[in-house]
Amino acid sequence: MKHFTGKTLRWDWRDGIVELTLDHEPANEIGTETLADLETFAAAIPALVPETAACIVSSARKQGFSAGADLRELYRGAEPLSEKERLAGVRQFLERIHAALNAIDAASFVTIAAVHGVCFGGGFELALCCDIIIADKMARFAFPELRLGLIPGFGGIPRLKRDLGNAFVRDLLLTGRSVNAARAQVAGLVAQLAAEGEALKIARSTAAQIAKFEPVARAAAKKFIKPIPHEELRREIDLFCELFTRPAVMAALKKFVESTDAMPYLP
Repeated sequence: MKHFTGKTLRWDWRDGIVELTLDHEPANEIGTETLADLETFAAAIPALVPETAACIVSSARKQGFSAGADLRELYRGAEPLSEKERLAGVRQFLERIHAALNAIDAASFVTIAAVHGVCFGGGFELALCCDIIIADKMARFAFPELRLGLIPGFGGIPRLKRDLGNAFVRDLLLTGRSVNAARAQVAGLVAQLAAEGEALKIARSTAAQIAKFEPVARAAAKKFIKPIPHEELRREIDLFCELFTRPAVMAALKKFVESTDAMPYLP
């Protein structure tokens, strides 16, 4: 499937490069609809592989790449359920999104996240699946989950630990503060820094360079330098589920849902 338009994203294949564009109001929050579209893309990867050198993931939304998980949907879906039902539902969602993101992480073509604006929580975790992050100078990255009594649940901690030093990882996770693109580049998270509004342009030129290389060697190099931390990813799901059913978490989600702030996801 070289072309697809879903409810929350679309992709187009051209000359060996796939461009996957997130486009879901208001800020590309990741809920059940986005998950279903990501699963469709993950299922299409084997068919795309033989003719694809690179995949660019970007956003059509002005606010940024993605504000993270759809917390409103999470709360409204979980609030009327029993503790047992909540736990079963959140575990099923996490296992599904881990499977989709693991497929993107492991794809033999090169994946590039072109990031602008907010790249928080689950959106940050999607970007971390990509091999290369290109960010414009106004991009910001954060894991604000601790203020909800949770940890990142889409695989963010193991993937960030795979790529960066523990000091930076702990700072992001334990403070919940956002970091700008310049600091993220210094830490090794961002591979290339672009002028404001230029991340997608730089990603396209990078993808064109990648397409010049022989695919078998390219895939072998990626597999060698980017192992998937399967054991830690499974432990993350267990820990998230353990934390999720606590009353403090539901209270924090309720406060978020009832917030009148224009952008309540900001740390």
